[in-house]
Amino acid sequence: MNPLAILNEVFGYPRFRGNQGDIVDHVAAGGDALVLMPTGGGKSLCYQIPALMRPGCGVVVSPLIALMADQVAALSEAGVRAAVLNSTLDAAAALGVERAFAGGELDVLYVAPERLVTPRFQALLERTQIALFAIDEAHCVSQWGHDFRPEYIELAVLHERFPAVPRIALTATADELTRREIIERLSLAKARVFIESFDRPNIRYAIVEKDNAREQLLRFLRQEHPGDCGIVYCLSRKKVEETAAWLSSHGIPALPYHAGLDAGIRAQHQRRFVDGEGIVMTATIAFGMGIDKPDVRFVAHLDLPKSIEAYYQETGRAGRDGAAANAWMAYGLADVVQQRRMIDESDADEEFKRISRNKLDALVGLAETAECRRVRLLAYFGEWAEPCGNCDNCLHPPTVVDATEAARKALSAVYRTGQRFGAGHLIDILRGQSTERVRQLGHDELKTFGIGVDMSDRQWRALFRHLVASGHLTAEAEAFGALRLTASARAVLKGDLPVALREAAARASGGAKRGRATGSPAAPPGGTPAATMLDALRAWRRDTAQAHGVPAYVIFHDATLMEIASRAPEDLDALAGISGVGAKKLERYGAELLALVQTTAASYR
Repeated sequence: MNPLAILNEVFGYPRFRGNQGDIVDHVAAGGDALVLMPTGGGKSLCYQIPALMRPGCGVVVSPLIALMADQVAALSEAGVRAAVLNSTLDAAAALGVERAFAGGELDVLYVAPERLVTPRFQALLERTQIALFAIDEAHCVSQWGHDFRPEYIELAVLHERFPAVPRIALTATADELTRREIIERLSLAKARVFIESFDRPNIRYAIVEKDNAREQLLRFLRQEHPGDCGIVYCLSRKKVEETAAWLSSHGIPALPYHAGLDAGIRAQHQRRFVDGEGIVMTATIAFGMGIDKPDVRFVAHLDLPKSIEAYYQETGRAGRDGAAANAWMAYGLADVVQQRRMIDESDADEEFKRISRNKLDALVGLAETAECRRVRLLAYFGEWAEPCGNCDNCLHPPTVVDATEAARKALSAVYRTGQRFGAGHLIDILRGQSTERVRQLGHDELKTFGIGVDMSDRQWRALFRHLVASGHLTAEAEAFGALRLTASARAVLKGDLPVALREAAARASGGAKRGRATGSPAAPPGGTPAATMLDALRAWRRDTAQAHGVPAYVIFHDATLMEIASRAPEDLDALAGISGVGAKKLERYGAELLALVQTTAASYR
């Protein structure tokens, strides 16, 4: 069967997107590939279809237990013989999967990297026909990446022991340094590299200055995402639990998730999030990687991530279905100080720390820019773009003012206090606040005392944050955030180097609902016949998913239900023409769906 026929009959999609078709052809013909494709871009089809085209079973290496289970459930619903082999299986179940694999009874097998490199599994591979090896989340092989996993380095054994079997490595985030390391460590020097655009045009990026971040988050959720499913990322476990409790106390159905929770509670919360609707998960980065939930409408950050790669991957968990979504972050100077402290106090070598600081600087630059966020984000990955018209800076352009004189005052205050104090104390001096600490230290006698009364506390904080982001000041981790002058500060103090500062414009409350979405139908307006039918379809999907013990989106994505509601197909041929309805699902659910459509349509005639 040719790849387009498999795409249509098994998965229910009419055509390939972007490079998908070329990747499938290349791997199916026996070629190795490195695929960089954004989250939601359809990476899984790039190895699932070649696995069905080639003799034998496709072996997919993934570190993500949740993703494995959901992918296998989705493939099984589509009529593909798929199984998983990881730590969730007991000995008897694992032995059954191994026998089915060796007996040629599987089309796709998902396996954890730790299991794949064991002598037992290597021996099993030796006596089984393998269609291909797919290495998902390939950035885990890179020590410069944010999800480094040592066991991934051992995957080079696949090339050594099975040189005739094609390998495809896939990731959603990898800068040039990480790409080179993937190629080197996985022995992919001869692989063809496919790079899709990193742009996610359906995601609206917004970064706001922290000013009571929880209240800001609550406003964001109430104004822009009432009843929506989303993720809120926090840096610490304590903050995760406190934020979830606080949101719940304000009527938002929120659950905590972090590695310190009991494994049973984590699994329960994850299942409620994946299976349910309208749940907000507050989490550390331990949550989300590999969660194949298409209807996440927003990702919010209450703390600064470590790098643009981490930010891009985490925000990419929103809007996987192509419908409009929001990436929102609250950011302040304390975030930069905290991240720098974590880097400086880590056990990594100096080279790793240097690269980590550079990555953090790039993210801070994204947060501070007055230009289009999307242009800055894509430029980091080596991609050119025009202003998007759909980020906060494009929709509400900030004013850029000459802050050179204020910067000289700020730097002078840093110098005159011995470069031993953080922004809070320095702002008190500049604004003439005669606090007990200021008086005890004699800082009310300094020439800089009171010279900044014309600026508010918030304005001074924005300026200090900008001076750190621009490299004129550095926040010393070992001195608890004390600000110190860098070499470039001298030019600013002398007036030779101007400083331009963004002043955030007043932002309208509009959000993802008015965002620009591409390629997906919009939900019909409430009160219309199509909206009534969509509600009925969702209720049917929920009941069907519960009966099958799978997440609702495994049965059908929202986009498929929206198209059914909009077109109200009258026969199986019309239903088969809807994206996401493959042959197996048509056979399994077609009659039920048509009956539901006819019954619902009759009720409003």
